[in-house]
Amino acid sequence: MSNATESIRRDIAGLLPRLRRFARAITRNAEDADDLVQAAVERALIHTGQWEPGTRLDSWIFRIMKNAWIDELRKRTRHNRLFAAEDEGEHVGVSHAEQQIDAMAVRKAMVQLTDDQRLAVGLVLVEGLTYKEAAEVLDIPVGTLTSRLARGRETLQAILSGGDTRQEART
Repeated sequence: MSNATESIRRDIAGLLPRLRRFARAITRNAEDADDLVQAAVERALIHTGQWEPGTRLDSWIFRIMKNAWIDELRKRTRHNRLFAAEDEGEHVGVSHAEQQIDAMAVRKAMVQLTDDQRLAVGLVLVEGLTYKEAAEVLDIPVGTLTSRLARGRETLQAILSGGDTRQEART
C-alpha cells in the first residue's frame, strides 16, 4: 500500500465523527446514520483514485454520503419501507441533562425540515462548510443553497421558539 493511500485512509478515519454527525442530520435515525457512514466510507475507499489531491476530502466524502443516501431512499421507496422515528428517550439518565434536552429539541426540530433544508443546514451550520462547498456537495447553485438555508433557519427558529411548525416546514 502506498504512502498516499495510507494517508488518505488516515484522513478518512479522522473525518468519522463529522461524517456520523452529518449522517444523523440527514437520516434522522441513529442506525441508518451508522449504515450510511459505513456505505460512504466503503465507497470512498474503493474510489480513492477519483479524489483529486488539493481539493477538500471532507466535501468529496459528504457528496458521496449524500448520493449514498439518495440511493438508499430510492431503494426504500421501491420496497415500500417506512422510516422509524428516532427514540426520544435515547439520552435519559445522561449527565448534563439540560444540554441533552436542548440537543434532543434541535434533533426533533431538524426532523421537521424538508429534506433539502435539512441537507443545507447539516452541511453549513453543523459541518461548517462554506456556501460554495455545500452547494458543490449538493450540486445546486449557491443561490438555491442560500434560499434553502434561510428557510431552514426560519423553520428551526419557529419550531424551537414554539411557533407553528407544520406550516413553516412546508414552505
